[in-house]
Amino acid sequence: MTEITILSGKGGTGKTSITAALASVAENAVHCDNDVDAADLHLIFKPTIQETNTFSSGWELKIDQSKCNSCTLCSQYCRFRAIHQDENSNLYINPLQCEGCRLCERICPERAITAVEKTNNHWYISNTRFGILVHADMGPGEENSGKLVTQVRKKAKEIGLAQNNKFIINDGPPGIGCATIASLSGADKVLLVIEPTKTGLHDACRLVELLESFNVDAYAVINKYDINKNVAKDIVTFLNEKQIPVLAHIPFSESMVEAMTLGKTIMEYQPQSEIAVIIKEMWSKLIN
Repeated sequence: MTEITILSGKGGTGKTSITAALASVAENAVHCDNDVDAADLHLIFKPTIQETNTFSSGWELKIDQSKCNSCTLCSQYCRFRAIHQDENSNLYINPLQCEGCRLCERICPERAITAVEKTNNHWYISNTRFGILVHADMGPGEENSGKLVTQVRKKAKEIGLAQNNKFIINDGPPGIGCATIASLSGADKVLLVIEPTKTGLHDACRLVELLESFNVDAYAVINKYDINKNVAKDIVTFLNEKQIPVLAHIPFSESMVEAMTLGKTIMEYQPQSEIAVIIKEMWSKLIN
């Protein structure tokens, strides 16, 4: 199998719309949404969930007031200043500050602090009109998105091997954080989706710098290139310096937005459009 990850240095570049469009033309592929913090590929894929699994994102600490003698030892040793006293001098743990290190649980002389695994995250195996989709969602403020990305990618690869799929297509997260690093590790090819804006170029530079740490073939597409052709030229110059091939220049079109609002890809909405032809050619270049 060839595993292809679609990334963007920032949000709003059209990465997910292009990923969905590629899913329309890719044959014998399994799909994976690696943007677990703000998953949206399912809005176009409209999956039918076949299997639901929970994922632990760490620990939640609580103080049993019936055992606590308010010695404040836990508060003194907490490096994250997550333990406070209320108006009645009772100790409590602020979950927004707590990092789940469990030091307080270990040092409490009264054993009044207990840890419970947080299972506010889930990942799914679903059927779609494009094939199997492995995707996930995280609860607000939950952590370990990189581990969750690794989990969904691992399952997608297992399914791909079992089904003898030819491709794994990953819709990656924006930015250069932990989830992006988890999306890159072990991938065969990366397609960068870049918009022609100053921030688009800046964040693309950061992403390319990250890519240089991985042994992965990188390609690029400039989406909405005609909204600022001067910046688009700067992006091409930068990519040429980095020896990253530009596979396509996709023009701005309201049809992309219209297709998205209908829950369709541009290939389904306007299969004979200029953009549809460009995306088919881009896919051919990418896999060959």
